[in-house]
Amino acid sequence: MTAFWSEADFDDHELVQLVHDRASGLTALIALHSTHLGPGAGGTRFWHYPDPQDGLRDVLRLSRGMSYKNAMAGLPMGGGKAVILADAGGSKSPAMLAAFGDAVNALGGRYVTAEDVGITVADMQAVAARTPFVSGLPVGEGAAGGDPGPFTAMGIYHGIKAAVRHSLGRDSLVGVHVAVQGTGSVGGGLSRLLAKDGARLTLADVDPKRAAALASEIGAQHVSAEAVMGVACDVFSPNALGAILDDQGIARLDCAIVAGGANNQLARPHHGPALAERGILYAPDYVINAGGIISVTLEYLCRRDEAPCDINEVRKRIAQIPARLETIWQESDSSGQSPDQVADRMAQALIGR
Repeated sequence: MTAFWSEADFDDHELVQLVHDRASGLTALIALHSTHLGPGAGGTRFWHYPDPQDGLRDVLRLSRGMSYKNAMAGLPMGGGKAVILADAGGSKSPAMLAAFGDAVNALGGRYVTAEDVGITVADMQAVAARTPFVSGLPVGEGAAGGDPGPFTAMGIYHGIKAAVRHSLGRDSLVGVHVAVQGTGSVGGGLSRLLAKDGARLTLADVDPKRAAALASEIGAQHVSAEAVMGVACDVFSPNALGAILDDQGIARLDCAIVAGGANNQLARPHHGPALAERGILYAPDYVINAGGIISVTLEYLCRRDEAPCDINEVRKRIAQIPARLETIWQESDSSGQSPDQVADRMAQALIGR
């Protein structure tokens, strides 16, 4: 693994830490991008990277995205992220999770973690046995927190409705064709919300059986994971892994809007303007997908302060996502900058960069 500071995605990160515990087999990376607004908050990803350098790039990009996401959501948190470098078989053990919890605890509250790809609520409970700097834990009925996936889906749903109004001039989703890439916790929840509003859906997932089952449940079509980016539709909604909007991916798109929950959708900075040049409206990912971090942050802050925090406050804050997107799009329309450039500038100002 080459030096992290030579990576293109290194952006004056405050901390980049390699964690290795020989006894449990844990190898992980923790990155804090900015703690200007508060502790670095962001989930832990459990993923197999054939080249560990890709794990380094991921943690650098994801932690920077969390700085921007938390700032734009008005949360008193900075940006952090962790990746556990899984082996090819995806082996995960209680000892490994305990060792990771110890590593988080050793940072003394500078980093607060939660679920991400490959990590379950049960995994976070195991980590929480070793450190209090964890969120996304089971909560009582009506309380803020728990699994962030449904709240992320809720924010994307509101954001897609806003994008359809802005780009297509339509107040209803009835008949609006949305191609959803990824039907897990976020993409699946989003699809169900869209279906209730009468949207026409085409679904895809790396697990074709999962996509087919959801399509049967909600009356949607399904296509292969390889085909979904080329589907002619009104909205393409990426809800799987990031960096899919590269030169080839953008050339394949046949849509008016890109709006989804995947982190770091743009492969490189020039791909935001490339979308704009094609006349495709982009919803900056860290703005539209902030519902989950809003929920787990409020859960963490309420637990830390021993204060009540109900789910209505989470819903209230998620309902503000469309207004933030509209502000970005209006500035983009008037300035000629692409929406991602406008959002980045706003976020950077908020974190003192």
